[in-house]
Amino acid sequence: MTEYLTTPQGRRLAYVLTPGTGPTVVFLGGFKSDMTGTKAQFLEAWAKERGRAFLRFDYSGHGQSSEDFLDGSIGDWAQDAVEAITALTAGPLVLVGSSMGGWISLLTAKAMPERIAALVGIAAAPDFTEDSMWASFDATQRAALERDGHVALPSEYDDGPYIITRRLIENGRTQLVLRDPLPLPFPVRLLQGSADVDVPQDVALRLFAHADSPDMTLTLVKGADHRFSNPDNLSLLAETLDSLSL
Repeated sequence: MTEYLTTPQGRRLAYVLTPGTGPTVVFLGGFKSDMTGTKAQFLEAWAKERGRAFLRFDYSGHGQSSEDFLDGSIGDWAQDAVEAITALTAGPLVLVGSSMGGWISLLTAKAMPERIAALVGIAAAPDFTEDSMWASFDATQRAALERDGHVALPSEYDDGPYIITRRLIENGRTQLVLRDPLPLPFPVRLLQGSADVDVPQDVALRLFAHADSPDMTLTLVKGADHRFSNPDNLSLLAETLDSLSL
């Protein structure tokens, strides 16, 4: 059953909390996705089968939460994650971040390192606003972003284009995690598809090389795409969580 949390910033976040034993598994979704997606629902079923506590929620501007997507930024959504986790959970956490949620999970881990028991990234996309979006813009697109405050990009996931705002790019620069030391003092498991055209495997390799963790693995799955949602991919996700033995 969907419930709502009003954050100290006044944003109303939709969430579903499954009671159970800890550590609580928290799913952090991707850019313009919501908590009703395949991976979020699969993880909820996984948690219920094992009696594990599980939280899925929508960032502001996503799904059933308040605010306009175009007003949001990486910093806002990371703040939403910290507020939801703080208000709705207790004790240690296993963060599962998909795509942009991988970046959000790293920011969450930096904000509350004492609570993180493990982190699982699925096609994690740290720093994508700078390294993927801004880096790929041509002079015309950069000029439009400066002049109009936004630029339109084609999307294979929506009927219309992605509207990328100047605030998203500029705020993203304040949230980068691959430019400075990134200590992750807990088990980290990165899952990445070789056929992912949105977050290529080079991103996973860069994160793997950059982060400092005593127990970190990267699993490359031949032929898996960005969604990482077919039955074999989901089985691997379940096996990965089970293997953490937390």
